[in-house]
Amino acid sequence: MQRGRSTAVPDSTLDTVCSQGADVIAHRGFADVYPENTLTALERAATASDGTATTTVELDVMPCATGEPVVFHDATLDRVTDAPDALAGQAVWETPLETLRSLDVLDSGEPVPLLAEAFEAVPDSVALNVEFKHPGVDPGPTGLLTRDAARTERTRWRPFVERVLDVAADHDHDLLVSSFFEGALAATRAVDPDVAVANVFYRGIEDGFTVADRYDCEAVHPPWNMIYGTPLFNEPYVSGPFDPHDLVARAHEAGRAVNVWTVETAEQVRHLRAAGDDGLVVDDPAVLGGEAR
Repeated sequence: MQRGRSTAVPDSTLDTVCSQGADVIAHRGFADVYPENTLTALERAATASDGTATTTVELDVMPCATGEPVVFHDATLDRVTDAPDALAGQAVWETPLETLRSLDVLDSGEPVPLLAEAFEAVPDSVALNVEFKHPGVDPGPTGLLTRDAARTERTRWRPFVERVLDVAADHDHDLLVSSFFEGALAATRAVDPDVAVANVFYRGIEDGFTVADRYDCEAVHPPWNMIYGTPLFNEPYVSGPFDPHDLVARAHEAGRAVNVWTVETAEQVRHLRAAGDDGLVVDDPAVLGGEAR
């Protein structure tokens, strides 16, 4: 990523976000196929020769106790590592890098990777969607904030955002930063306004668009049950129900891509593509009938 110029969205958001025409985003490196957020997962999701390779890989990032950005999703170590009982419930951002490097992620034989290693593992012809999960201090609330609170959270997130974008600046990948946390988006815009950002929708559609408008987000990331006009709308999932609102049309009118998470079935794929969504965040490319592009 070249600092000071836009590489993720140079001209047309809808043509470039989700990696130059590809409409599949490999969630944590296709987490149902490979051990999530490992170097193997990220590399294979991008380079597999069996027709399932995608051109956008998503990963999660947070700091360890010593400040280095590491690729990890959960707050604690217990679900995906072999951490002993004394460490299993410990927060990643309270765990030194040396300890994280001694753990095995999902029996992969690999440790928790550094973000810099993830950038090296994925060819720079493949776009990266980096989701900010935690800044190493109290992350503040998710969702829409007051203007004053947003400024406070921007300051809280900024040191970690700077470290992540410094890593990205050493590589040439197209980059999309996403987060549930407004503070992370605010800090990203403050550190480098040319980096493409996406607000991850969760609680409500209107609040989500308010955040997207506030930071002129290049993309929005709603859950699949937010897509009005499909049989999926308001189906039980991680949040909802929602008021009827044509999210896709509104986003497209503003020039924003719509990347939907986390798509689990071929039926969902059919409905979401028919609705005009631009990106599908998936754990397993098999839901697309073996075609990830």
